[in-house]
Amino acid sequence: MDLNRFKPMDSTRVLFCVFSILAQILAEQEVENLSGLSTSPDKDIFVVRENGTTCLMAEFAVRIVVPFDVLAMNGIDLITEQALMTLPRGAEVQGKCGSTEAELQMSWNKDAYTFSLFFIKEAHNLSKGQDVVWKINKIQFAYDTNEPSHFGNAFNPEKHTASSHRLSAFVTPAGRSYECQAQQTISLISSDHQKGVTISMSEVRIQPFDIKSDFMFSEAYKCITDQREQLEEMLPLILGIILALIIVITLGVYHIRQKMTANQVQLPTDRSQYKNM
Repeated sequence: MDLNRFKPMDSTRVLFCVFSILAQILAEQEVENLSGLSTSPDKDIFVVRENGTTCLMAEFAVRIVVPFDVLAMNGIDLITEQALMTLPRGAEVQGKCGSTEAELQMSWNKDAYTFSLFFIKEAHNLSKGQDVVWKINKIQFAYDTNEPSHFGNAFNPEKHTASSHRLSAFVTPAGRSYECQAQQTISLISSDHQKGVTISMSEVRIQPFDIKSDFMFSEAYKCITDQREQLEEMLPLILGIILALIIVITLGVYHIRQKMTANQVQLPTDRSQYKNM
């Protein structure tokens, strides 16, 4: 058997493997936790970069409320208590970018807690054309009630996962970032006897797709709550301007009328004076 005929094929396979490894290395994604740069003590900042370019950015403050059972004093009944937690500054971050799907995952306390956001970009056919938007289509929170700092004396402690159901949150036009300072609450259903886990997010600025400049958000799309609050803040100013205009117009009309009255010929009230006119 001529072994030399296998050499070109083996070389091709080696080259293919080398190029595959290089492609994976070049496409490697970096995730950075920049929460230390935040001016707000509760707000975290995360950046996912691919090929040296920012592909996902997120800033937000999150508060998580998790119900859990403890044994009552009588040793028979169960009492439901609540664990309140926030995202720590030192959380470990993982992320994944894509053209239509993206993901951001934060873990802390030796993976006792994992908070995950899943993004999707989709197109909708409208009469005027195609409307492309992105949104959060899933939120998950995995937690371990064996962890004592938040789940002291938990009954039957174990790992659980709380997930959203048919979520469509932070819907934003493609190419723009989502911004909302107001608090927004999302309910998750836990594997722990279907208990409801509450996720509250505020000071939000997120963009998982189409970032044009490194470390910079695109034009913001503000949530309806922020738009309403901005209008409520501007309303007193608008009313003040309208009132000032009414006063100016009233004074102007009064001044013009007074001037016209002064220029009119004053007729004598005594008829005997008409002879001298």
